[in-house]
Amino acid sequence: MKAKYLVTGASGQLGRSVLHHLLQTSGVPAGDIIAASRKPEQLTEFAAQGVHVRRVDFDDVTSMETVFADAENVLIISTDTLDRPGHRLVQHRAAVTAAEKAGVKHLLYTSMPEPVNSPLLFAPDHEGTEAAIQASGLPAWTILRNNWYFENVMMSAGPALASGHWYSAAGDGKVAHIARDDIARAIAAALVAAGDQKKTYTLTGSACYTHGEMAALISKAAGKQIAVVNVPVEGLVQGMVGAGLPEPVARVFASIDTMIGSGGLAGITGDFKTLTGGEPRSFESWVESQAGAFKSMIP
Repeated sequence: MKAKYLVTGASGQLGRSVLHHLLQTSGVPAGDIIAASRKPEQLTEFAAQGVHVRRVDFDDVTSMETVFADAENVLIISTDTLDRPGHRLVQHRAAVTAAEKAGVKHLLYTSMPEPVNSPLLFAPDHEGTEAAIQASGLPAWTILRNNWYFENVMMSAGPALASGHWYSAAGDGKVAHIARDDIARAIAAALVAAGDQKKTYTLTGSACYTHGEMAALISKAAGKQIAVVNVPVEGLVQGMVGAGLPEPVARVFASIDTMIGSGGLAGITGDFKTLTGGEPRSFESWVESQAGAFKSMIP
């Protein structure tokens, strides 16, 4: 008998949170869930609850076909292979094909807002995966375009609190980001509701913020003033390279600011409420909850 739900990338932070919400928020019996990962040994706490734990590797097509065949509804959490340009798209396309061959009834995929013609350097991975899903013979699918997590702000907050300066190439662009846990809650809800539809949701927060507005809120919580310094994209790249990041990685991160500046992450939707029935956590609430972490970043 097939399991109802399969979660790939289950040992990652988002995957673990999706499993939590399937079990605790949605009340799915553990025996109806397969948690799949390259590192199944990291999922012992879920195995102890009765979740089926399986190994799956997106570079091993046979492993995907075998494991996918044991589930009705499969969630593909986009892989973290960003160090080899184009490889993630190869992995995702192979996963879509494997899902078709395995007879998956409903495929869900975690994408990003407005991936078509985006200035974000890894957007083609998502654009290509969405196209592969839409062109496939899968009977049903759900694409979940996830905005940036609140937690991603930590990457900028650390250096900003240490130096007192937040270097930004985003101008007055805004981000309608959302808590990772809220994304996971919505994904779990979409899994449970999976039927014969073909739908795309964009999951965002209920408000959007410029880097200046984010810096002001973080400054208040941390008790240290942060000044946003506007720089050109190339200046941002060189600054990150000077801080020790490899240039290709620095260019990927800098392209996030380019996308913010173009308005690609500013859109606000009600899709989170449609899936969960509730409102997403506010950025202000999250910042306040992280006050201790922000203060610990100050030298």
